[in-house]
Amino acid sequence: MITSIASQKGGTGKTSTTISLAAGLARDGKRVLLVDMDSQANSSKVLLHDYPNLHKESTVYNTILRRQALPITKTHVENLDIAPSHILLSNTDIELAVARDHREERLKRELVKVKENYDYVFIDCPPSISWLTLNAFTASDKVLVVVAPGYFELDSIVQITKTIEEVQDYYNPGLELAGYLFTMSDTTVNSRTSIQILRQTYPDKVLKTIIPRNTDLRDAHFNKQDIFSYNSKATTAFAYKKLINEIYGQEKTQ
Repeated sequence: MITSIASQKGGTGKTSTTISLAAGLARDGKRVLLVDMDSQANSSKVLLHDYPNLHKESTVYNTILRRQALPITKTHVENLDIAPSHILLSNTDIELAVARDHREERLKRELVKVKENYDYVFIDCPPSISWLTLNAFTASDKVLVVVAPGYFELDSIVQITKTIEEVQDYYNPGLELAGYLFTMSDTTVNSRTSIQILRQTYPDKVLKTIIPRNTDLRDAHFNKQDIFSYNSKATTAFAYKKLINEIYGQEKTQ
């Protein structure tokens, strides 16, 4: 199972969700790979203590721009490996814009060589629709779309849903929507209204689990830890455990 975690906007909890799903399943004994396709490299910075010492040749940059094998390394979480990102991935769209040699399949071609080594693969997408996002969707079985409270966040769903449909038409007909995940929820009117509109607009696609706004998650990442390592009793930790069960519960028992 290869799942892209996507959002067209930054600050929605996309990377936090990717790390939490990957770490949660890894701690459950599953073999997990996280592919960091976001040039901000926040997943890599949290999961790799020596990230500042990595050269671009040891990151996904080498796979996308130089068409080399995925550079996989172990994280400090048992059973969790990562293919780290690099800031120079931000130049990918410029370079791939003139490429014609299956530019949307560069990740897929290398990921297919290693995916049998893992039970789950998660791809942390950039917070935009780009060639990196298209590479991630083309390589994936499912896309989980992360949505935070706010009018513009809800509006962005239309574009990312259209992109998923286009990838299904042109590159990956088997791609499925895992659902819309509402994150950073609190007790404000804005939050309550946003989830209400989301559920009314997409009644069959919004996941039941809601991820609350919680300072423990921010503090965990600041200390280079996943939420389960930092505080397994945090409300956010319980929410992500619930999310794992909602999406992957049936598969875990097989």
